[in-house]
Amino acid sequence: MRKKFIQGDLAVYPAHGVGCIFSIENKNINGESMSFYMMKIIENGMVIMIPISNASSVGLREVISKKEIPDVYKVIQKKGHHTDHQTWNRRYREYMDKIKTGSIYDVAEVFRDLFNLKLEKDLSFGERKLLDTSQNLLVQELSTAQKIDEQAMIAEIQQLFD
Repeated sequence: MRKKFIQGDLAVYPAHGVGCIFSIENKNINGESMSFYMMKIIENGMVIMIPISNASSVGLREVISKKEIPDVYKVIQKKGHHTDHQTWNRRYREYMDKIKTGSIYDVAEVFRDLFNLKLEKDLSFGERKLLDTSQNLLVQELSTAQKIDEQAMIAEIQQLFD
């Protein structure tokens, strides 16, 4: 069962990253009263209105705990499957689907695979954007979980590839 969030909680919204639930509001939609989490994404200030009744189905979840971080690092360090035989747009769709799941483990896989692919060849524009997106999502959540700044988190992630 998913956690019920309260005002001030940090949460992760798939493909957007870590945000803060700044209020819980009731709104009338088509004559029906509905409750919404009002969430502000930390990175860009975007406000997202999430129906509380749909929160788990859209993938809203808690930030991972500090004890889960080593598992994420294992995913990053694991040798990924080689996707070079696929066209870049097929890889792009596959990676985008993983990012949309909201799972930090899926995001870590995308980051790892694209980071390693970049070492072998030039990435397409879309793949470079996905690499940046996956890195940002990872860094946001991991730095939030560890309560360290993002620059320190980036350095820690880069050490995993050494």
